[in-house]
Parts: sequence; structure tokens; C-alpha cells
Amino acid sequence: MNDSGTRRHAARNAGRVVQNLRLKLIVLAVLCALPLTGSLLLGLQEASWVPLTAYGTVSVVAFLLYWSDKRKARSDAWRTPENVLHAVELAGGWPGALLAQQVFRHKTRKVSFQVVFWFIVLLHQAFWVDQLFLGGHLLAWV
Repeated sequence: MNDSGTRRHAARNAGRVVQNLRLKLIVLAVLCALPLTGSLLLGLQEASWVPLTAYGTVSVVAFLLYWSDKRKARSDAWRTPENVLHAVELAGGWPGALLAQQVFRHKTRKVSFQVVFWFIVLLHQAFWVDQLFLGGHLLAWV
């Protein structure tokens, strides 16, 4: 491979490296702590594994949707609508979406998208804080 080919290869692969990986994994672990704890407790106490299964399954779906959308963006093909991505995040796929955003460097710079994404993450956190620490009373009025 000649020098220009090496530079092109390095530039192409540079987009695949997650910067600040350790910090981002810590943030992901912290954000997943409440949903994981709540889902495990629900599964152990009430034999309802639906939340844990949903978070896992929908996160995989979200990751694949982001991967597909990134590929389509590069080839100018039909894109996945943002409301579909947000619906999957809201359904519990936000951990997979957060991973995909970092791995593929996709949808990380669009502020309007990020505002909605982080609002969805905040909703999930508030739900589990309510369930785990407030007995589900705070969100009962919703």
C-alpha cells in the first residue's frame, strides 16, 4: 500500500474508533444502573422479565437501525426517519442507541436530535427513580 493509500485507510478507520472509550463506558454503566437494577428486581420479585427482555431486545434493534441509517447516509439512500429512531429509544432502546451513536459517530452533532434523545433517557431514569425509591407514587398521576 502506498503512502496516500495508507492515509486514506487510516482516515477511513479513524471514524471507527470511539474516543474517550473508558469515560463513555462509565457513563453508559451509570445510566444503565437504574433500569438494570429495576428490571432485575422486577424479574426476581414478581417474575416479570419483560422490562429486562425489552431493554435488551429493543437496544439491539436500535443499534441495528443506527447502523443501517449511517450506511444509508453515506450512500445517499432512503434514511430511517428520526421519529422512528426516537420511538425505538422510547420503547427501551436508548442504551443501544447511545452505543450506536458513539460507535458509528451518528446523530451526535445534530442538537435537535440530541435534545430529544437525552429527554428520552431522562424519562427512563425518572421512571426507575420513581419505581425504586418512591414506590411508583410520583408518576401515578400521569
